[in-house]
Amino acid sequence: MSDHQVVAKTDLKLPLFLRGKVRDTYNVGKLLLIIATDRISAFDIVLPSGIPAKGLVLNQLSAFWFEKTKNILPNHLVEAIAEVQNLDRYLPPSSRFPYPSYLSGRSMIVKKVERIPVECVVRGYLSGSAWAEYQKEGTVSGLALPKGLKQSQELPQPLFTPTTKAQTGHDLPLEMEEVEKLVGSSLAKEIKTKSLEIYSFAREYARARGIIVADTKFEFGLDGGRLILIDELLTPDSSRFWDSELYQVGEPQDSYDKQPVRDWLTASGWNKEPPAPPLSPEVIEDTTRRYLKVYERLTGRKLSSAPSIL
Repeated sequence: MSDHQVVAKTDLKLPLFLRGKVRDTYNVGKLLLIIATDRISAFDIVLPSGIPAKGLVLNQLSAFWFEKTKNILPNHLVEAIAEVQNLDRYLPPSSRFPYPSYLSGRSMIVKKVERIPVECVVRGYLSGSAWAEYQKEGTVSGLALPKGLKQSQELPQPLFTPTTKAQTGHDLPLEMEEVEKLVGSSLAKEIKTKSLEIYSFAREYARARGIIVADTKFEFGLDGGRLILIDELLTPDSSRFWDSELYQVGEPQDSYDKQPVRDWLTASGWNKEPPAPPLSPEVIEDTTRRYLKVYERLTGRKLSSAPSIL
């Protein structure tokens, strides 16, 4: 792998709005500046090793999908920052400062909206925690499924399986009745309908490019009472992407995501309590390669500012 700056943390002369596991968000007047870093988390813990270009992929792939799906549902994106000087449009002269070059390609200006506290998960295939539950109970998120389904099999129809959005620890499954109590019946139904509609569009788009979108999660907000998409969209961090040419029903699939990281950490004997061990150079390179490859397969273009490893 060629040398590439790993952006693990940002420190801008702007009011910090939120520092999440992967993204740093700053107040920019009535808007927000979201920066996708190269931090990576596994088992709900941020690891000491970063993944080169990961933030570039998350940011630019989200911007790609926001553009593709805006006719289905509006989103919070105002501008994906391709060049740092573009930030001048959003900061008054008295607040401007020398922008770090890493903001190019890994940051976006978005609307500041009311976040809906639900992770909207859509599953099209039987994998991960859904497969584990099905083996034990014959259900996925409490929804009964036909008997005899196999691991990684396509479901008879995509399932909407919402969860809580935990600030720490694991998200917990929610039944539709619980979502309705949280946000109201009408909004809950709209969230479900739009989640399934966007997933179906993305699944067909990706399928034509040799990628299976096994499952994904969406986040929504309210912009003046109007439902919109927020956060990230259909990235390797929020989705399970499989290569359709390698797909085999009845077994686990090789994913375009951080699966090599999870596998390495499990094999290392780590007890999944902080601190996590540093990743090996081989795992870091393999993970970067997967992120870059799925970006290129889905968008049909090279990633801006990416390291040359493919």
